[in-house]
Amino acid sequence: MMDLSRAHLESFLEMMSAERGAANNTLESYQRDLDDLHLFLKGRKVALTAATPGDLTAYLAHLTAQGFAASSQARRLSAMRQFYKFLYAENLRGDDPTSILDAPKKQRSLPKILSEDDVTRLLTLAATEAETEGPGHLQRLRMLALLEMLYATGMRVSELVSLPAKVLDQEGRFLMIRGKGNKERLVPLSRSAIRALAAYGQARAAAEKAGLAESPWLFPSAGKEGYLPRQVFARDLKDLASRAGIRAASISPHVLRHAFASHLLQNGADLRVVQELLGHSDISTTQIYTHVLEERLRQVVETHHPLAKSAKNPD
Repeated sequence: MMDLSRAHLESFLEMMSAERGAANNTLESYQRDLDDLHLFLKGRKVALTAATPGDLTAYLAHLTAQGFAASSQARRLSAMRQFYKFLYAENLRGDDPTSILDAPKKQRSLPKILSEDDVTRLLTLAATEAETEGPGHLQRLRMLALLEMLYATGMRVSELVSLPAKVLDQEGRFLMIRGKGNKERLVPLSRSAIRALAAYGQARAAAEKAGLAESPWLFPSAGKEGYLPRQVFARDLKDLASRAGIRAASISPHVLRHAFASHLLQNGADLRVVQELLGHSDISTTQIYTHVLEERLRQVVETHHPLAKSAKNPD
């Protein structure tokens, strides 16, 4: 029987162009991916149009063996799905062999973190700048309070910037946070965070007496939300990092949340406690930080273990 795979592939690409309006680079990508599949199936003596789910699963396994990333495999699977759905819709075959295929699982990327030394440099500079009187003093005190509270609690940046002003009226070392799903959790404040918050609160109150509009938010802003936009905090944080000699691209409010969790675990905190502090509903979300520690331990062993050293420097 004549193999019409090439003709059907051309018809598929014409349909994607005429009916779906696919861009040229998209069409070229589909053609490259399906040509590669065609070549693989040819080695198995299977026509492109006659591939079974088993053939396609074998192709994905082949891509894995070749070192293709999950994202690249997912793109090729998408091209395959589009092609076989087209064949099925056009009655060119009676089933869609991709319907039971699972998308390749992407490897979970490890979170970026800062070292304890980097966090110390950041907080030290923020504290030094906050002591400088003059124009912008309130903003500098605000930055110190934001940093101290973020690193002390591991709050999400959205939770931090939207804290109510009544936080200033409470006493004690604990803070009630309303997080995702409107769930509340109790987090402790460090002594330095309490001091920074108090200094900022005093300066804020003095500014209100001098004419600054009162606000129900702890970190008020003229924006539509009424409180400090997280993008503004992220920008100011990068500026501070640059002044502290830390690469701006390596830092964000979320990176400080990661640092909070990682540094707790490094210093012996229980994973369940960290889960509670972060407000994670599932322990598996928190376990990503254990992978960071495992990688760091591996590097320490490879660098400092006598056997590792001797392997690198054989006689």
